[in-house]
Amino acid sequence: MMWRSLALALLLVGVSHAASTVETFNFPSDELRVRYQGLIDEIRCPKCQNTNLSGSDAPIAKDLRGTVYRLVVTEGKSDDEVREFLVARYGDFVLYDPPFRPGTWLLWLAPVIAALLAGWVVLRLVRRRPIPLSEPERARAEALIEQSKLDGSTK
Repeated sequence: MMWRSLALALLLVGVSHAASTVETFNFPSDELRVRYQGLIDEIRCPKCQNTNLSGSDAPIAKDLRGTVYRLVVTEGKSDDEVREFLVARYGDFVLYDPPFRPGTWLLWLAPVIAALLAGWVVLRLVRRRPIPLSEPERARAEALIEQSKLDGSTK
């Protein structure tokens, strides 16, 4: 009975901890709530790297969700202004869809370059011609093929 009580207490502590990481913001309108949610869905967590702000439990993500809320609701900034603010602080990395400019050319063109390079390598391998054998080498190869056929038929 004591173990069950202990397990229940640990479960309740875990549930209350998980519930404490969810922020509750009051939005004056549904439009602002939708804009806020859209922004935190499209902005990458600087710590988690491949998780957006809405899906991250990192402390910096919590802070950035508060910052986005402040910028959108309290200061009335536009979506572009919020993005510019975060890019100025964290760089283009915070955007899942960074702009195409000289600083991000490699990021955008790397997949195309890799595909072209892979295609070139495949073409080179497919078009590779066999190395011609001299007569003694050809005779030796044919003898080995014959021998393997004879070995295979006796089994």
